[in-house]
Amino acid sequence: MAAPYVSIIVPVYNEEPNLRKLMARLYPVMTYLGRPFEIIFTDDGSRDRSLEILREMARSHPEVKVIEFNGNFGQHMAIMAAFEKSSGEIIVTLDADLQNPPEEIPKLVAEMEKGHDVVGSIRQKRQDTFFRRAASKIVNITTNKMTGMQMSDYGCMLRAYNRTVIDNLNRCQEMTTFIPALAQTFASNPSEVPVSHAERAEGESKYSLYRLIRLNFDLMTGFSVVPLQLFALLGILTSVASVLFALFLLVRRFLIGSEVEGVFTLFAILFFFVGIIIFGIGLVGEYVGRIYQEVRRRPRYVVRRTYGFEE
Repeated sequence: MAAPYVSIIVPVYNEEPNLRKLMARLYPVMTYLGRPFEIIFTDDGSRDRSLEILREMARSHPEVKVIEFNGNFGQHMAIMAAFEKSSGEIIVTLDADLQNPPEEIPKLVAEMEKGHDVVGSIRQKRQDTFFRRAASKIVNITTNKMTGMQMSDYGCMLRAYNRTVIDNLNRCQEMTTFIPALAQTFASNPSEVPVSHAERAEGESKYSLYRLIRLNFDLMTGFSVVPLQLFALLGILTSVASVLFALFLLVRRFLIGSEVEGVFTLFAILFFFVGIIIFGIGLVGEYVGRIYQEVRRRPRYVVRRTYGFEE
């Protein structure tokens, strides 16, 4: 079989209802593209029949390859494991939930062939809840300001990368990362294209509110120290305000004399400052926690077995 020109990478976690539907749409798209291809699925510790279905696909389609994780290591680690096994010149990442239609892949490949090294996608008419859309918009704006990057839609995993960018990503050994932002740091000529968006075909989203918050923390703290700098600036401003307020109270004491009014106001101000301190401790702890994860040098993921690869 000819060396693949396009590698499709799909992380899978409990996607039993969607996998056959995905393959029924993805395989014809790649065949119609007319270039050698491979499809690499990474089973991220699924607890349903996802792995069994993937093994069947690998047996019936020579282009399909499967990586089986020893447990659940997260979507981005599943993609990184597939990056290391991929061999295409163009690598496209795709979610298994069919919210990003496989029919959009040729659009990304065509944009890559114009000379771009990373092609992102911008979801049009998103079929998500208002909360998810609003939160995504806030994260996009905040992250662009903090990191200095210019990406319109950080949350869309339908993206294309060239082999040089993937080789650089494979050299990174970070325990926690955000692949679209990390790839952007290695891109010299990135681009974005609009893509359609659909409702999830079956099942439910694997990203709870907590996991979304964790992911956004990884995004902001993994690529910028601006949060620490902003907190330091806030501390300076708070200290200046505290000194000015203390002078005001001193002058007021001499002019008016002893009084007990305003006690609850002082408590409110105290609680505000305590809240800022606790937030700052948590922010510093986030960075320290990342350092702790890195210095342990534990494996980022454990591959139990692979299917469809030559070795």
